[in-house]
Amino acid sequence: MSTATERAGRDAGPVPVGERILAPDLARGFALLLVALAHSTGILNRTVPGVDLSPHGGEQVFYLVMFLFVHACALPLFAMMFGYGLVQFVRRQDSLGVPAERTRASLLRRHLGLFVIGAVHGIFLFVGDVLGAFAVVGTVLTVLLLRRGNWAFRGSLVYLLLGGLYLVVLAVQVYPTMSGSSTTDVPAPVDTTAAIATYPESIVDRLTDWPGSTLVLLTTILFAWIGAWAAKQRILDEPEKHRTLLRWGAIGGFTVAIAGALPMALTAAGLAGPDAELAGAAKQLYEGAGLFGAVGYASVFGLIGMRLSRAKRDPHTIPPVAALVALGQRSLTFYLFQSVCWVILLTHYGLALGERTSSPAYTALVCAFSVWLVSLLGASVLQRYGRRGPVERLIRWFTHGGHRR
Repeated sequence: MSTATERAGRDAGPVPVGERILAPDLARGFALLLVALAHSTGILNRTVPGVDLSPHGGEQVFYLVMFLFVHACALPLFAMMFGYGLVQFVRRQDSLGVPAERTRASLLRRHLGLFVIGAVHGIFLFVGDVLGAFAVVGTVLTVLLLRRGNWAFRGSLVYLLLGGLYLVVLAVQVYPTMSGSSTTDVPAPVDTTAAIATYPESIVDRLTDWPGSTLVLLTTILFAWIGAWAAKQRILDEPEKHRTLLRWGAIGGFTVAIAGALPMALTAAGLAGPDAELAGAAKQLYEGAGLFGAVGYASVFGLIGMRLSRAKRDPHTIPPVAALVALGQRSLTFYLFQSVCWVILLTHYGLALGERTSSPAYTALVCAFSVWLVSLLGASVLQRYGRRGPVERLIRWFTHGGHRR
């Protein structure tokens, strides 16, 4: 074996903590809070997205915030960071002299492993699993995009532009019909899995529902594509060079996200709503605006990472930052951990906390933050002892064909 090949096989390991870029890990760690809020609310209300059609008092504020900043933003943010990570992986392999063919094979094995984990997760724990879809998305991007020129990545900006124009068309239809006397409800399909009485029955239900859910979630390839473009430009790797873009991304992203989600948020809160025949358009407006909210969140964490990197103190010695980074580095493990918690805490065959409390909103809020805080603690403990998350270790096993590298 040549020296170069030996070096590639020996050095293509995980990025040392001190060399990792802060912003993507911070964003992944925070995204898990958004995911926890969205999933727990959906399970407790048995709807997608999670909403109570007759909220009162503080519940109205809760659903207003959920529709403005959480429901439609969580998945795009998670997918963007997935796409960002793919480009980072390829760049690191290239820097270590790993042949392109080996990198490609590693990624394909990695996505096969992710699909297997996603299938187990989707069938046995949570039908809304995204890992199976991410595996397919990652495979497509590996084969068709990652070795292409910048032009292929810039295509994502065309999608972003067209998406923004489509939101304008929807807004022009929806906003003139908004009324405080509207009786329009949020279009929210019932989640049948959440109402199943026994765990074996839930497995049977998820066995048939997970493939369809995965097909629907393949649209996340568009979000991952944008994340890949951002990584190609090193926007979060080198935030100082892109601080103007990041500032505009934060301001513009959240402006579009709030403007797009507001009609549906007001409807969810029972404060106002569009004409009934435009409820579907209002929902499309809110869903499309979520991508821009994700851009806003990613930009904010890029700016935070920039500020932290300027500080004299090592960011990893700041407890809240270190905990969030540790969680972001183990996001797969604690994404699955959340689903275990929902089965135990919220289902009929678990503790059924939703049936013991009077407010799905408050129960979801307490459960989501509790599970997320426990996740922060667990990730911090693993970090303290220098341990990767068990799911990350399994993915690494798939990536390197079962050989330790």
